Amino acid sequence: MRKFVIMGIQGSGKGTQAKLLADDLELEHVSVGDILRWNVQHHTKLGAQVKRIVASGLLVDDELVETVVQDRLALHDWNYGFIVDGFPRNVRQAEFFLESYDIDGVIDLVLPDTEVERRVLARRLCSGCGLDYNLIAHRPAIDDVCDVCASPLLVRADDNPEALAVRLREYHDKTTPVIELFQRKEVVASIDATGSVFDIQHEIRQRFSLPTPTLAGPPS
Repeated sequence: MRKFVIMGIQGSGKGTQAKLLADDLELEHVSVGDILRWNVQHHTKLGAQVKRIVASGLLVDDELVETVVQDRLALHDWNYGFIVDGFPRNVRQAEFFLESYDIDGVIDLVLPDTEVERRVLARRLCSGCGLDYNLIAHRPAIDDVCDVCASPLLVRADDNPEALAVRLREYHDKTTPVIELFQRKEVVASIDATGSVFDIQHEIRQRFSLPTPTLAGPPS
């Protein structure tokens, strides 16, 4: 059984890397962002709360995220392990996590703030099916129209320079102590997230002695 935490600012590609690992190694991908977005899209009570917080440009509060993760992992459907994406958010949560689970390692995707801004402000979200797009790496065939359901593509409410500046500041303030704690007690692999998806995945596999990925390599 393998258990990992993946960390990185928005735009660092942690969701993509986590999914590649989860699909190939049969891990449960526990994504805080996906859980929260599902609740927003399905108009749950939690979703309404999250929508108000995000619209103000703030991060969802730590206690709410902690409850979401604990409830998800309590399902115990991770027979081969899990990779948690978007948690822990602070030192207290990290200490709880270390006490509760035998973590194999922490993947820390490192991306300069300037590159974060370039990537995040290029993101778009389908208003119909919820598919993610990025105008840098994943453009739709027709501008502002979803390839799958033909619904309009929208800019997320919190994808603007002002809100992003707040998220960057909060992320660095809260995450630096968490990484330092993990470095003292666990294996942390800090990975340069400016490379290709393929190269980053290979680096993660090498750092943790994981099987070679089955995904295809970059085009020649």
